[in-house]
Amino acid sequence: MTIRLFFITMYKVDMKLSHLSLIACLLASGQALALSTDSQQPVYIDSDSQQLDMKSNRVTFVGDVKLKQGSININADKLIVIRNAETGQIEEIEGYGNVATFSQLTDDGKTLYGEAKELYYRMAADELTMVEKAMLSQDDSEIRGNKIRYQISSQKLIADSNGSGRVSTVLQPQAAQKE
Repeated sequence: MTIRLFFITMYKVDMKLSHLSLIACLLASGQALALSTDSQQPVYIDSDSQQLDMKSNRVTFVGDVKLKQGSININADKLIVIRNAETGQIEEIEGYGNVATFSQLTDDGKTLYGEAKELYYRMAADELTMVEKAMLSQDDSEIRGNKIRYQISSQKLIADSNGSGRVSTVLQPQAAQKE
């Protein structure tokens, strides 16, 4: 019984390591950081309606919401923008919808694309969290899971199924680099 548990435990550790290496390959294939000038750009939001709550520093946009900041695009049925009460800076953007989408160009011109039913973009931390039917792709490689948390500037990713299914990864072969 002890030997069997040892092998099961080692199998789980080995599977986690191989899964992490697949994720590392996906992210290393781009070796691209988000467009560095995005945070310095104004934020434009179009929607069917909006509601402002000055006490909580939240603005809620509803109906075919489209947000643009530099190369960042977020599309959702509902978007909540949360601002810092003291500085007025945007702290977090929450997007909800049947499919809420996020896209951003990288400094080397590649597109990072994500979608889920819920998106949480923490501006200062440069972190995108996607929940429920989450998918993140770049260069035709993609990761799918119930929850994906991606640290954009440091290119660190955690994908989890939260016990409902599996995390799936598709890695495309890289084109040969020309010298």
